[in-house]
Amino acid sequence: MALPLLAAWLLDRWLGDPQWMPHPVVAFGKAIAFFEHRLNHGNGRFLKGMLVSCLLVAGVYWLTAWLLQQAALFSAGLLMVLQVLLIFYCLAGTTLVREVRMVFLAVDRSLEEGRRQVARIVGRDTSELSAQEVRTAALETLAENLSDGVVAPLFWYLLLGVPGMLAYKMVNTLDSMIGYRNERYRRFGCFAARLDDVANFIPARLTAFLMVVVSGRLSLLGFVARYGSQHASPNSGYPESALAGILNCRFGGPHNYFGEEVWKPYIGNNERPLTTEDMHTAIRINRRAEGLMILLVLASFCIQLLLQ
Repeated sequence: MALPLLAAWLLDRWLGDPQWMPHPVVAFGKAIAFFEHRLNHGNGRFLKGMLVSCLLVAGVYWLTAWLLQQAALFSAGLLMVLQVLLIFYCLAGTTLVREVRMVFLAVDRSLEEGRRQVARIVGRDTSELSAQEVRTAALETLAENLSDGVVAPLFWYLLLGVPGMLAYKMVNTLDSMIGYRNERYRRFGCFAARLDDVANFIPARLTAFLMVVVSGRLSLLGFVARYGSQHASPNSGYPESALAGILNCRFGGPHNYFGEEVWKPYIGNNERPLTTEDMHTAIRINRRAEGLMILLVLASFCIQLLLQ
């Protein structure tokens, strides 16, 4: 399990998510949209949303396990290639780093360009964001994605292998599509949102810990403990508070989602302007935390081999 992971991680560092390659998350999104359009109306929306979420997550786990089993029966080489490809699809570290870098470059050129660029990676309305808010949104997303796009998939890979990794991506995709607390999704997507909270509970806190460790400032653990639990999300506040503490800045505040204002508690109290240098620091911390998580997973596999 260690070799496919290392190969897939190096592939992600090299390629990111090439637009020319078909991605399973796109198929996940189409499946979710198919059921949502047909079932998210009338009575029993919560129950229907729960059944859809369970069906899709279990289905992805079973299908992935079956595909790997069939590949193993055919040849060890095919199994290796399939494992590398699926793990590569589940890691999203490089792509978001590139997107965040482009947001800062874009907003330095013009505010309108920065708004358009950040809209690619956030779910909120960006049409009226200030330059400071554009930069803040990008860095908040970078911190949160380190958990959702790197640490959590690796955590579930360690526990449940490649099928668990793909099942987690379905959980995360469900939350990103229907896990909103607005009129349309409040009932239908409630279970999906809670399932995502459970799946990310440990990874989010582990992500914050890794970020603090690689920053070399363990005293920031107190900052994370203070602000992490105050976030509207039970998980997102931990990696965001770690990055806010490292940068000595402030995250949070009001955001517009689908025409509804959502107030997120402030993380930190230093309302200073964010700069391109902050972006470079954030990316450096992101990369180091990602590398440390890879080392921890590989070390776990090595220990398992030694104990066998």
